[in-house]
Parts: sequence; structure tokens; C-alpha cells
Amino acid sequence: MLTMPAHRTTPTGWTLRAVVSAHVVAIVGQPVFAGAYLTGDFDSLRWHAVGADVVTSIGYLQVIVAIVVWIRLRRIWPFLATVAVVAAETVQYFAGLDGALWLHIPLGVMTVVALVVLFIAVWVGGGHVRDGKAPRREVHHA
Repeated sequence: MLTMPAHRTTPTGWTLRAVVSAHVVAIVGQPVFAGAYLTGDFDSLRWHAVGADVVTSIGYLQVIVAIVVWIRLRRIWPFLATVAVVAAETVQYFAGLDGALWLHIPLGVMTVVALVVLFIAVWVGGGHVRDGKAPRREVHHA
């Protein structure tokens, strides 16, 4: 019988959870500011620009934390997922600066969805950002 050992989330895992959570909170504000701008609140465009800087900065911080998770916990998936999200955010950032809304808006939707999925994986996905112990096989004697 295969049993999972009791897992505890490490400080590294908690740090990743905290950064991903902050990242999600920041990115969810972006469509709100964009929508407010499109309804005529022109100050919201400034908030959208500030939000883009915050989201991008948190994303780059998340890359660093994901590297630490990879090294300390031997979990590469948070790094790979983070790099994919941050690459999309970077393209989206420059598309927004360039006014390429045909790319900026759909890529923004996909980026928000990807980051929410990453958030769920980090918080609900089991022991994948925990202590890294492998499942043990219990032997029952007859």
C-alpha cells in the first residue's frame, strides 16, 4: 500500500504561496482599471499603468522565489509555470505600451487565467511545494 507521509509546508513553500497570492491580487485589478477607463474614467488608465508595473515587478520576484523552490525543494514545475506567465506578462506589458490592443486584451485574459490556475496549484495542489518527501510503501505481513 502506498501512503503519503505527513507533509508540512516549508518556509520556501509559504514564500511562494505569498508571492503568487500577491501576484493574483495585483493582476485581478488590471481588468477592473481597464474597464473603468473604457467607461470614461480616464484616471483609471494611470492606475492601469501603475498596476502593470506592480504586476510585472511581482512576477519577476516570483521567478526568483520559484528558482529557490526549484533548488531547495527540487520542484521545477513552479519555475516553469512562473516563467511562462511572466513571459506572457512581459509581452502583454509592451503590447499595452505600444497600443496593440488586439494582442494586449486577449493575452491579458489568458495571463489572468494562467496565474489563477497557478495560484490554485500552489495552494490546493497537495505537497508539491512542501518538504519534497516521496511517498512511502508500507509492507503488511501476512
